[in-house]
Amino acid sequence: MTAHATPGRPPSARRAASAAVVVRPARAGDLAGVVALDARVTGLPKRDYWLGLFRRYGGAGGGRQFLVAVAGGRVVGFIIGEVRDWEFGSPPCGWVFAIDVDPDARQAGVGTRLLGAIAAGFRRQGVRTIRTLLARDNALVLSFFRSQGMMAGPFIPLEMVLE
Repeated sequence: MTAHATPGRPPSARRAASAAVVVRPARAGDLAGVVALDARVTGLPKRDYWLGLFRRYGGAGGGRQFLVAVAGGRVVGFIIGEVRDWEFGSPPCGWVFAIDVDPDARQAGVGTRLLGAIAAGFRRQGVRTIRTLLARDNALVLSFFRSQGMMAGPFIPLEMVLE
């Protein structure tokens, strides 16, 4: 995400890099870059998972968005979300369930631009609230979302292990 400085790059270089970034809907040709970025950040290559998400969200419309940030012809970030209606009594809202930024492109506004672009898409669909879930120990992503104005919402996530 965008919570840690990129060593060795002055703020002016990061700002210039951000200006060269284009945020747009994902295309089939972007999938390899998304898979590589996710594998670099998580250490787990999940090609089939990303292919399935692209099939469901890439160009899907109907409240679904799969956006990429591209710089120099390379995917440097992505965000995926959708509008969900009336889950647990909640009016329609936008859900962000995947976001990542290349570690070399962090602190350049890429994550902010991705979140802003998906929020604009949600607004066009009449949505006024964005939600997400993240692991309690994911300080990087939590810091990013908090820096964007997100805070704890009215719902409590619960889970149960199935044996």
